[in-house]
Amino acid sequence: MDSAILGAFVFTYIGMALGRMPGLKIDRTGMALLAVVALLALGRIEVGSMGAAIDLPTLLLLFALMIVSAQFAAAGFYRAVAARITSAAVSPAALLALTVGVSGLLSAVLANDIIAFAMAPIIAEGIRRRGLDPRPFLIGLAGGCNAGSAATIIGNPQNILIGQTGGLDFWRFLLACAPPAVIGMAVAYGVVRWVWRDALRAVPPGADAGPPPVPDRWQTAKGVAAVLVLAFLFTTDLPHEIGALVVAGFLLASRRLASRDMLGAVDWHLLVLFACLFIVTGAFAATGLAQDGVDWLTAAGWLPDRLMVLGPLMLAASNSIGNVPAVMLLLSVWTDPGEGALYALAVLSTLAGNLLIVGSLANIIIVERAASVGVRLGFADHARCGIPMTLLSMALAALWLWAAGWMAW
Repeated sequence: MDSAILGAFVFTYIGMALGRMPGLKIDRTGMALLAVVALLALGRIEVGSMGAAIDLPTLLLLFALMIVSAQFAAAGFYRAVAARITSAAVSPAALLALTVGVSGLLSAVLANDIIAFAMAPIIAEGIRRRGLDPRPFLIGLAGGCNAGSAATIIGNPQNILIGQTGGLDFWRFLLACAPPAVIGMAVAYGVVRWVWRDALRAVPPGADAGPPPVPDRWQTAKGVAAVLVLAFLFTTDLPHEIGALVVAGFLLASRRLASRDMLGAVDWHLLVLFACLFIVTGAFAATGLAQDGVDWLTAAGWLPDRLMVLGPLMLAASNSIGNVPAVMLLLSVWTDPGEGALYALAVLSTLAGNLLIVGSLANIIIVERAASVGVRLGFADHARCGIPMTLLSMALAALWLWAAGWMAW
């Protein structure tokens, strides 16, 4: 047993659970990077072998999809959509439904973290301007972003990783995962409406915010065209990452949007985290300890090839180390999960992120972005809805996956 590799591995995933190093301003990405540096310095990995450990197609696909999302952000599309939601002349309950539905739909196509980042402060300010409590709408935004992103292979980072690892078909993934994603969105709306029913019952005279902003129509149309082309390319034999890069290159070749600005909108922080986790988990897998663990789980009957095992595992892991690191870790040791198990992993790991604020990056982004405009969404505020929302949506999703024959109970 290589104690240095084991120590780096444990240090990395403790960092994923804590979120940052106590006493220092080092977050999850920083701690994963420190682990890689330590392995290099101790000679446990070599610079030349790091590239082999990194799943480059997954990183390229994630990068290209970030460029597509940057196109919509540069066009002012996200801001305009959020402003139109908050200015809609509807009841608070209908306003909540709009928030959940629109955020879920956009997250399925344009990645949930981007939607959360762009819409949270505008939703918070717009709802408060109407004289309503923004907190239930922010929780609805988080629930919609997370549940909606489960529907597609490009909805969130863990789905992208799962799709690339299993070589999954885009449309078959949609067939398996869209129904539980829609169910999750409906559950999110129902739970938030029930828990916050008193706040949603009153209809105060909201302030007139004026006409909502209008996005750049040409740049928005260009983004829509890019998404349609991307969907078409996913039906061909062209590798997903190549098709996505072709679309990203088309968007970067712009006369009005500087490539520097588009590249600046890429979440390089997340890409570095992915690369470091690939390296650390790859080094750990090479020790043989991971295979020993899988063999033990198989002998004990606890391999996560059944819903009754996978569901609780994802619920615990997603709300401790986070759903992206949890999926990456599981896939590094579970070498032959099967198609149906991969769909279940995508759906359950994503829905599990709704339980607590720390369950997904989208939740954390919404809390931080709302705080930037003076709206505080507390841990208990979210948990009041997050716990029942997650348990119910995961149970219904598991029922769907079992009834449709994707995975054994």
